[in-house]
Order: sequence, then structure tokens, then C-alpha cells
Amino acid sequence: MRYIDEFRDGQLAQDLAACIRRDAVRPIKLMEVCGTHTMAIARHGIKSLLPDTVRLISGPGCPVCVTPQSDIDRFIGLGRQPDVTLTSFGDMLRVPGTTTSLETERARGVDVRVVYSPLDAVAFAQEHPERRVIFCGVGFETTTPAVALAVLEAQRSGVTNFFVLCGHKTMPQALIALAGDPEVALDGFICPGHVSAILGSDAYLPIVAAYHIPCVITGFEPLDILQAIWMLVKQINDGHAEVEVQYSRAVLPAGNPAAAACTHTVFEATDADWRGIGVIPGSGLRFRQEFAAFDAAQFLPPLTDTVSTEPSVCACGEILKGRKTPTDCPAFGKGCTPARPLGACMVSSEGSCAAEYRYARR
Repeated sequence: MRYIDEFRDGQLAQDLAACIRRDAVRPIKLMEVCGTHTMAIARHGIKSLLPDTVRLISGPGCPVCVTPQSDIDRFIGLGRQPDVTLTSFGDMLRVPGTTTSLETERARGVDVRVVYSPLDAVAFAQEHPERRVIFCGVGFETTTPAVALAVLEAQRSGVTNFFVLCGHKTMPQALIALAGDPEVALDGFICPGHVSAILGSDAYLPIVAAYHIPCVITGFEPLDILQAIWMLVKQINDGHAEVEVQYSRAVLPAGNPAAAACTHTVFEATDADWRGIGVIPGSGLRFRQEFAAFDAAQFLPPLTDTVSTEPSVCACGEILKGRKTPTDCPAFGKGCTPARPLGACMVSSEGSCAAEYRYARR
């Protein structure tokens, strides 16, 4: 076979698809756990190249989507307090909380600002010492180092009015939870490229060892994804289970030690609630005690009897677990569209419902 990096053309895509059709002789269920992969698969029509024996399903790879309703409600609640400015990446604004969203609250007068980097929030806090500037910290191993760096910069610069509501999560523990779920019954993981560039390929070895499920880390081009699928099919056919790296141009066994060290300096592991999956032990991050002054949770009001809930018709939670597809949801494309979303999976630019609506349904 020709190297995938040398020939990026339609013929090679057809060659790879032919190899998959030839070798996938039994039903195989693969899960991609990266929102960028989900979008690429839909955008490039990759499912249409695959045989009926290969089924691709989306997992909890969208950081906005897996953020539970309660975290969104808590962040919105912080913004209603006096002298508070909420800062966030743009994809959080339209995610529905139980009764409202950041976008709606901004229209009502809450000070909500979109930033392109957590360091922008630090700079805003430095310029406005009279405000408590709170950043919405969501995301996996890819975005967490930038938030940790912002905290370290705020500490170095003596900025005492910058805070983070930490909802960061780590990917390997979620994959372990899915690998052990008999209702999902996966044959292989298409592992995330961006996360793995930070985390390293060795992080997936415990999954392979415990559950004998093949893992292939891949890039984001159509040919990358097709080659990863073929690599998984070959592992499954041979009865092997190992971690392979298709995305070798960006992923090393140990990942990015400098980024990992930055995260480890500021945060430590804790249990975390994932939308649709529930609490996964050790899958979240919290501030270490020496950085507790930056934790926005200190401003949260006492717990009340109010319960954060999603619309009963929304299947986002089941979709994130791989138990349903977007078209299984009765609201998909009807009561739930990108213009009027019911759930996070339709809002995010990496959400599986948004990908299905924008590309695959056509």
C-alpha cells in the first residue's frame, strides 16, 4: 500500500474503502471519540464508502456536549451575581441550561463575553479590577493546559479577580467506562488526535489490556480516518488488540510532557459528571489547594432543591453513550434544529446531531 501522506487523492480513498470492504467480513462497531472526527466523517461522506458490516457511532468526544446541565446552570447562576463578568468560548453561549442559556442571559443584561483564549480573560480581569472575571473551564486534555497556563499567569501577575469554574474532563476514564458497557458492545475505538497529541498513545494501553479492544489514534483528513478504520478492521480480524498510531506525525507515546506538567501543577484528579454517562471516577479535574483562590466554585450559592434537567424528548445523553444515533431522537430536525436547539449535541460545532443535520441527512 502507498503511504497515506504521499498521495492525498480520491483514488486512494477508493483503494482504502475497497480494502475495508474486502476485509470487514463480519459486523464491526467502531466508536470515534472526537468531535472533529465526527464532523469530518459526516462532511466527507465517509460512512457512504463503508460496507454494511462496519458501523461508526459517535461517543463523548464533544467537550461542550458532555458538560452536564448542572454545570451550565451553575455558570449562568454565577453571572447573575453583582460585579461578575462571565467569559467563555463562543460555542458555550447557545448551549441550553435547564431554563435559559448564556446567550439569553446576555440579552437580559448579564455581562457575558466571548474570548478566544483564557489569557484574554486574564487580561480583561487585569483591566477591570472592580469585576470578578470568571472563565468557563470545559474541555479535555487539549484545552486544559491553556487554562492552567492562564491561572499561572494570573498568579505571576498578581491578578486576584480572575477565576475559573472548572468542568474539565479527561478522556481515558470515559473510554474505560464505555469499553465496559455491554449495551454499547464496541469492537474498537477511533481515538482522538488532538487529545492524544497532549496525552500520548501510552494512555490507552490500560483500555486494551483490560478490555481487549483495539485502539487507533488518527488524524482528521478523510484518508487518515479511512486508514484508521482499516487498521482496526485488520486488528479485529486477527484477534489482536493494541494501540496503533496512524497520526504519527503529531502523536508520541508520552505525548506533550510540558503541557501535561502545566495541567498537573494547577489541577488534580477528581470524580466528574458526564452528560448522559453519569459520574465517572477520576475523570475530572479540580484545583489543587495551593490554587484554590482561583476557584469560582467558592462563589456558588448553597445547594437548593432545584434540579437541573434536560428536555425529556432530547436523546443527547443516549447519543453520547453510543446507544442511540441522532436520527433515533424524535426531536431531531423537528423540534430540535441548529436554529432552535433542545440539546448540546445540536448546538456545538463538534456535536453529533449538528454534524448529522448539516451533512449526513442530505
